[in-house]
Amino acid sequence: MNCDLCEAAVITTRYFENADCWIADCEICLVPMVVWREHDATPPHEVRDQLRDWLALVADRELGAGEWTFDDHMRNIPDHYHAHARRAPAWLRRT
Repeated sequence: MNCDLCEAAVITTRYFENADCWIADCEICLVPMVVWREHDATPPHEVRDQLRDWLALVADRELGAGEWTFDDHMRNIPDHYHAHARRAPAWLRRT
């Protein structure tokens, strides 16, 4: 199996990593992205929630609290769970 997310090469800014995941800027869209270390598209709910919590800590610091939303629609690599912290549209951001 050849999976870029399993390879976990450090290509962009790496913000966090542990035994469960790593968080770095997505090399395509340059926003923080959490990647589960398991090659599986559907983590158990408690794992997914923990991954999102870690991403939230990074995204709040890097993008600003209330300035981003979760996006776990896995477009380019649909068989390995990952989620992006996308900048929220202006109408959703706090003023």
